[in-house]
Amino acid sequence: MLSLALILLSALVRPTSQQFPRPCVTLGALQSKRCCPIWEGDGSVCGALSGRGFCADVVVSDLPNGPQYPHSGIDDREKWPLVFYNRTCQCAGNYMGFNCGECKFGYFGANCAERRDLIRRNIFHLSTSERQKFISYINLAKNTISSDYVIATGTYEQMGNGTNPMFSDINVYDLFVWMHYYVSRDALLGPSDVWQDIDFAHESAAFLPWHRVYLLQWEHEIRKLTGDFDFTIPYWDWRDAQDCEVCTDEFMGGRHPLSPNLISPGSVFSSWKVICTHPEEYNSREMLCNTTGEGPLLRNPGNHDSTRVRRLPTSADVEFVLSLPDYETGPMDRMANHSFRNSLEGFASPETGLAISGQSTMHNALHMFMNGSMSSVQGSANDPIFLLHHAFIDSIFEQWLRRHQPPRSHYPQANAPIGHNDGYYMVPFIPLYRNGDYFLSTRELGYEYSYLLGPGQRLLQELLIPYLEDARQVWQWLLGAGILGVLVASIVIAAVTRVCRKRQRRKRASSFGERQPLLNSSEEEASYSYQTTL
Repeated sequence: MLSLALILLSALVRPTSQQFPRPCVTLGALQSKRCCPIWEGDGSVCGALSGRGFCADVVVSDLPNGPQYPHSGIDDREKWPLVFYNRTCQCAGNYMGFNCGECKFGYFGANCAERRDLIRRNIFHLSTSERQKFISYINLAKNTISSDYVIATGTYEQMGNGTNPMFSDINVYDLFVWMHYYVSRDALLGPSDVWQDIDFAHESAAFLPWHRVYLLQWEHEIRKLTGDFDFTIPYWDWRDAQDCEVCTDEFMGGRHPLSPNLISPGSVFSSWKVICTHPEEYNSREMLCNTTGEGPLLRNPGNHDSTRVRRLPTSADVEFVLSLPDYETGPMDRMANHSFRNSLEGFASPETGLAISGQSTMHNALHMFMNGSMSSVQGSANDPIFLLHHAFIDSIFEQWLRRHQPPRSHYPQANAPIGHNDGYYMVPFIPLYRNGDYFLSTRELGYEYSYLLGPGQRLLQELLIPYLEDARQVWQWLLGAGILGVLVASIVIAAVTRVCRKRQRRKRASSFGERQPLLNSSEEEASYSYQTTL
């Protein structure tokens, strides 16, 4: 019933997502390199008449990158977003969005003046209705085409340097899948020639800030799509887990009884189609992933390469990683030693902090353990478990920030791999976000994790709220049953009362008959028989 209501709601609500705004993919916008759409609220560019923002030049950091990517002017993502746009909306105050028509993370209301702190909770602490709502929301996103954003299906060069726009519609969920593919894809150097040592969101400093914004934006779009502005992504606390605890039909889909690589038909996710899972094909054809479905969602947790993933992360692993004081070290890539980021990402040992090759730990271990769509970096976001997993990774990042309280200068300003310096804009987000701007606590961004709250608040979020929610659902049924019971009781009482009244009237008539000799015995017998029959 909830799913049906959400599907009907999707026809009434204008859904939005992320990447290229529709107003900015026209021939004129691409050739002028200007992405400054009108805000419909006041009919002005970037909402300027309302003081929301203005159209401004994009200033990109020119501090040097590391040696991992030795090319220049080859890839559209270099100095993002200058290949596509050199002017975008610069929003003021608490405003955000490609046209400054939305609120910054943590702010709500018509004028973005309402401050609210929302809680991300353990998925196992959600009530039944909350869990069903979460699944319905992401399934709604999977089946709703974004009306405000599109994806690029070709490079800027393939678009004739803006003279032949190549963009495509995509649903709200898959657009985020495409974003994760686009940020991590190989660089196309020429016919059958690619550069693989490039990733604007992994294997260096931006890994944690980028995924933090990614989840915030995904959460933000789901709120707009559903109208539920209290929605937050739940997390899966996988510390010390022995198997995929969320892989049941009650949660994120169990194992198919006939094929261990597929999702159980009892789960809505069994009907999902994946995209962006064939990087070798895209590279060989010098093309980008588009919206073409590439088969069902795959998952076979636990049947992975045990030589690469020895075990799932433990509480001790998490505690060791949290104890590392340096966010980045050395080359600031997957070979960094004693780096909190590299250890949490899973390229270093959670027991020594030393970089290791041929093994996947921590964050990477969970991806490999799933042994399916989630095991490939570029297509991993196809599996909705990705959201639960990265929400918990983000919570560990938050723990580290609170424990060590690093200044912003602790984040690398220069010489990190391309795309990871402090001043670099995150690929492929529009509106623009700088890496270093999100090297800060979740408290500044309007959200918190339930297990990081104080004891009293944690009890409220993990026990009392789910209990009250379940009780509210039960109460609806109890109320309905009570009302029905009252109606039935009323009918029965009315019937009994009517019968009693009739008996009383007949008794009075019988008594009157004894005093009136004109009534004969045959009439009295007929009256008695009728009463007996009744």
